[in-house]
Amino acid sequence: MATNVILPALGMAQDTGKIVEWLKAEGQHVTAGEPLVVVETDKAAVDLEAPATGILAQVSAKVGDEVPVAQVIAVILSAEEAEAGASQPERAPAPAIPADGMSVPGPSARPVAVSASVAVPSQPHGANGRRLASPKARRIAAERGVDLAALRGTGPGGVVLAADVASAMSSAPAATVPPPASHLSPAAGPAPAAVIGGGSEVSTIWRLMAERTTQSWTTIPHFFLMREVAAEALVAWRERAAQGTSERVTYTDLLVRIVAEALRRHPRLNASWQDGAIIHHDEINIGLAVAVEDGLVVPVIHQAGDLTPGGIARRRAELVGRAQAGKLRPPDLQGGTFTISNLGMYGIDAFNAIINAPQAAILAIGRMVDRVVPVNGQPAVRPMLTLSLSCDHRVVDGARGAEFLATVAALIEEPLALPA
Repeated sequence: MATNVILPALGMAQDTGKIVEWLKAEGQHVTAGEPLVVVETDKAAVDLEAPATGILAQVSAKVGDEVPVAQVIAVILSAEEAEAGASQPERAPAPAIPADGMSVPGPSARPVAVSASVAVPSQPHGANGRRLASPKARRIAAERGVDLAALRGTGPGGVVLAADVASAMSSAPAATVPPPASHLSPAAGPAPAAVIGGGSEVSTIWRLMAERTTQSWTTIPHFFLMREVAAEALVAWRERAAQGTSERVTYTDLLVRIVAEALRRHPRLNASWQDGAIIHHDEINIGLAVAVEDGLVVPVIHQAGDLTPGGIARRRAELVGRAQAGKLRPPDLQGGTFTISNLGMYGIDAFNAIINAPQAAILAIGRMVDRVVPVNGQPAVRPMLTLSLSCDHRVVDGARGAEFLATVAALIEEPLALPA
């Protein structure tokens, strides 16, 4: 039986994905689970895996196409169907995409395989009712006050592209399009390729990072809380944890476990702001900011509170390895509810991080350094760690953020308080 290859959702705000490269040609044999196509989303460029074994056929999305989430982009036929010249599977509705976007697919899922083809309306909308548009088009429309619902999209299936927004702006009366709010807003018209010193183009991952951080910084009301924490017990815990596993346990691994427990006690930090409401997440899935050659990606450790330090270390090593090799898979990037960014290994004492939207907060961690501090009224040298919590004020107020950070600090200073 033929199996459709559809474009999955990788995040809550994703409506489309861009086809970067087909790793298999039409007519070639593919094996279930092997990388099939590289897709660029608002998070990163990822490999989508083949959902079945067979012959790749009916490739409908070309390199460079912006494709709506849940649209069929190819079909995998059995050997018998390929020989018989089997036609496309019987039409049926596309699988529904939940409004929260975080369960398609779930933590252990792969790109969904269904026996259905998708009929895309002339003005397609996502399952959450939003007009389908590329991330860049959505960002420019928001900055310039353009109503996406009123635009005719020229992308595949009627998806609104950045050029469609620019065209609408240029044809509208000058008074209806507000001027840029700041120097960060793009000029009207198609944007030229971004360049850096020497005239080289910015990588896809870097461009996506730039767009997402700009959108987060300019649309989310950030506030920051900082706290210095004694890390003696954390050092001792790492030594004990390393003895009980063959994995290389790092301070980041231990902090993932601590943060997961703090989120369980303070669920308001494990939430998002969406359509004027606070959405609470049942799972605690912690993203780790990872620097790669082309920029920054945030792979996710799912159900972090259920893992031992050794289990977290194993999962973190797998994710970092795939990130640095450019081989992250869709499940590696999906479902994050909170992010940790650790620059301690670079000698940074403290810093404030930009929130990884649509999450409510991100924890920035500086280096561990010996400082002279008072202990029982006497000066003593102790290893100290500086934490900085960035919060979305629409979801978290100062008191809730302070209580969460106090719990993290208490668990660092006394990790034996963690449940077994």
